[in-house]
Formats: sequence, C-alpha cells, structure tokens
Amino acid sequence: MYYKFSSFTQKLTGAWASDAYNPQGLRPVVSTEAPPIIFATPTKLSSNSTAYDYAGKNKVPELQKFFQKSDGVPIHLKRGLPDQMLYRTTMALTVGGTIYCLIALYMASQPRNK
Repeated sequence: MYYKFSSFTQKLTGAWASDAYNPQGLRPVVSTEAPPIIFATPTKLSSNSTAYDYAGKNKVPELQKFFQKSDGVPIHLKRGLPDQMLYRTTMALTVGGTIYCLIALYMASQPRNK
C-alpha cells in the first residue's frame, strides 16, 4: 500500500503508486532542450604569462626567518604589541567567562526563598 500526505485532511492517506512517488500532483519535467555546454568556448594559452600572476612579493621566506629565530619569545607573541593585546584579551575573556559560569552554577544550585 502506498501513502501520501493529504493537504486537505493533514494526514497520510492511501494512494496509487504514481501519486505516492510524485507527491502533491507534481510530475517530473522532461526538458526538450539539451543543457548548455559549460566549456563551449576554447581557451587560449598566453605565451608570455608567468606561473604567478599576483601583485605582491613572496614574504614567506622572510616570515620563516622571523618566526624561527630563537629569542625566547613564544611563537604566538612574536609580533609584539598586537599579539600581546590579543593574547591578554583572550585570557581575560576566558577567565571572566569561567567565573561567570561558576557564579551561574552556584546561583542555580541554591533553592529560591519564597
């Protein structure tokens, strides 16, 4: 037995197989046109293009040297003041959130006085 959702009664009702596989009267649409070809236009290769077409210079070797030098500073604080501010803000929010959660748990565990 096949079932379909009846929009009139808002329940499942018995149905024919064709109605159950195509609910609410929707029928599959058969396209008469062929889909367009995505790469229909040929691509031409430029002989004077380089492998890298970006406007900046490669900073990776410089940054590797900067971050790998051993000066006793942790890697997450190597860039100075911005890293320190971000680290301290993150730690302050973490400690503050932990304290807030502990206070909320304490208040939730206490019975209310009427």
